[in-house]
Amino acid sequence: MEFFCILQDSGSKHAPQEMEQFLPGGKVMYKIQPSLKSDAEHALANNDFDPFAMRDNEHPTTDNETLTHLLKASLGTGILGMPFAFMCSGLITGIFATIFTAFICTHCSYVLVKCGHKLYYRTRRTKMTFAEIAEAAFLKGPKWCRGFAPVAKFSILFGLFLTYFGTCSVYTVIVASNFEQLFAHWTGTDISLRMLICCLLIPLILIAWVPNLKYLAPVSMVANVFMGLGLGITFYYLVQDLPPLEQRNYSVMSTLPQFFSITIFAMEAIGVVMPLENNMKTPQSFLGICGVLSQGMSGVTLIYMLLGFLGYLRYGAGTQESITLNLPIEEWPAQAVKLLISLAVYCTFGLQFFVCLEIVWDGIKEKCKKRPTLVNYVLRTVMVTAAVVLAVAVPKIGPFMGLIGAFCFSILGLIFPVVIELIVHWETGFGKYNWILWKNILITICGCGALIFGSLAAIKDILKAYEDPAPQ
Repeated sequence: MEFFCILQDSGSKHAPQEMEQFLPGGKVMYKIQPSLKSDAEHALANNDFDPFAMRDNEHPTTDNETLTHLLKASLGTGILGMPFAFMCSGLITGIFATIFTAFICTHCSYVLVKCGHKLYYRTRRTKMTFAEIAEAAFLKGPKWCRGFAPVAKFSILFGLFLTYFGTCSVYTVIVASNFEQLFAHWTGTDISLRMLICCLLIPLILIAWVPNLKYLAPVSMVANVFMGLGLGITFYYLVQDLPPLEQRNYSVMSTLPQFFSITIFAMEAIGVVMPLENNMKTPQSFLGICGVLSQGMSGVTLIYMLLGFLGYLRYGAGTQESITLNLPIEEWPAQAVKLLISLAVYCTFGLQFFVCLEIVWDGIKEKCKKRPTLVNYVLRTVMVTAAVVLAVAVPKIGPFMGLIGAFCFSILGLIFPVVIELIVHWETGFGKYNWILWKNILITICGCGALIFGSLAAIKDILKAYEDPAPQ
């Protein structure tokens, strides 16, 4: 239905075509003319369409609630690997490389939302998902790319669902694993990991039943509090008995690709960007220098740098892949860290699950008009059960998700947004000296590098995981 509507809208009023084709001397040439008005200016000048004013959300989120969700999406368990990433880069290189990585990830999210705002006017729609933005960009782009619109939409939907559904299973394993370690330390007895995963089914279903992002905001706030307390205790351990800076490497080039693979996949949150923007009361506030996206990612970058720097400075070559493994488990503050992070991951499950739910529900809601609420909650229950069953069947799913994440996030988070931007600007031009084109070529190279090196690191993790005995 949405695909048909986009085709129907192609004849509606929007910015004039700026690329004129003519045939002097029998050769096909293109003349690029400067755009007189943007899509937004053209639509508003005619007073016929304002997607932000016409957007109708039953439960819109405020800027602060959106910021809370963004922080929770970016401050996941990946942050615990930053000290190890700094060991792979060195102290000084790690600081600048973290800033560079954060800038690239934030810019790609910015590009996606900005292109979405342009396409709102061109398609006369009030909100779109990531996949719908890609589809609309291809359909409204030059003739040669219009046939790829369905492929682009399906690729994004498939990649997002695969990544975030797998992430839900991994989160289940992470929570169960931390409780397994705590129970073993407190009781001195071993408890089956698979049994603990099964025990999480009902709590996970309950958090998945939170109806929308508006009501999920307090849960994300609680998750941020738990993660903040856990990181605070971790920082307490990190600042104890710090050695001189001279005892640590300032720059390491041989393992720098591994740093980027860890940091990109820790920071990347491309899947939640458009759901957050679509549910905002004031979506214009998402962008800008002081917008929600810039505020959230600035804070995230600072925390990532600080934890990575202090973690590597404190433990040096002995830094573990997760900094919590360096903490003394026999001490109660270290046990509190594991408990708090487990609770934070549990509270984050709802936000990650929302991405999967939105993808599936958008595909079936037109067929479920009789009892949509009942069907929606049955769908939530079935999907959570499937994620838990997957975690029970493959408790070592983490390394496999690392491979899927390396493949999907590098393509979805870095490459697809810049491709969409190129298509959206195809007729209006790429700016002075084609700076948009050259900038996007650089980002594409970074994305390909993340794809290659991230995949290699994930394959090594898979081989390493299956060298150890399987969990019971």
